[in-house]
Amino acid sequence: MNPKTLERASPWVLLVAILLLWQGICSVFNVSEFIFPSPWRIATQLVEFRGPIAAHAWRTYWVTMAGFGLAIVVGVLLGFVVGSSRLAYAAIYPLMTAFNALPKAAFVPILVVWFGIGTGPAILTAFLISFFPIMVNIATGLATLEPELEDVLRVLGAKRWDVLVKVGLPRAMPYFYGSLKVAITLAFVGTTVSEMTAANEGIGYLLISAGSSMQMGLAFAGLMVVGAMAMVMYELFSYIERHTTGWAHRGSQND
Repeated sequence: MNPKTLERASPWVLLVAILLLWQGICSVFNVSEFIFPSPWRIATQLVEFRGPIAAHAWRTYWVTMAGFGLAIVVGVLLGFVVGSSRLAYAAIYPLMTAFNALPKAAFVPILVVWFGIGTGPAILTAFLISFFPIMVNIATGLATLEPELEDVLRVLGAKRWDVLVKVGLPRAMPYFYGSLKVAITLAFVGTTVSEMTAANEGIGYLLISAGSSMQMGLAFAGLMVVGAMAMVMYELFSYIERHTTGWAHRGSQND
């Protein structure tokens, strides 16, 4: 088999192996479906409740994308400020690090008081949990610009702004795409957590409803859907990264 083909197929092969092992353990040890449902049970629940799951999944998806879009805007702007100024780096970065250490689930009750139950807390939770990786990577890409390169550009007449925009930002693009792939998964986590306590729709709400009615297969089906959505968005950003920053990845130009 072609090495590239094998590399691309390896995640699916591993997934199938995990599902077969999971199914085998549930069948051999006769694990109760109320405790730990088998992949077959999850699949049947996914088909049986495909309508409600699709509706909840769509709500979770667009709320996550709204919070994630806000995170990109704020993360890029803050990252540019922090990475382009030593003073801003010294002043802002420690505070942002301390803020990132706070459990974002603790913000949900506060957001409910401010914005009520609904989409507001979910969007803001997705934003709060996902903007930090974007900010850090943009700042890192700009702050690690080689001093020698900057000196040469200054000698050639480039201003600080020209260096940052025409050299720094393109150089930070691989960092940016790497942060997007991390941040999108965190955004789905933030939305789901918020929906579990401050919404009456969405996958998080579905998980709570299914758990309270002991429908573990349905709950796991909801988890699988969230994972699938995150994986699709991750692959989308990987595809865009390969076709826009191939110069930064040795041997990737011919992928």
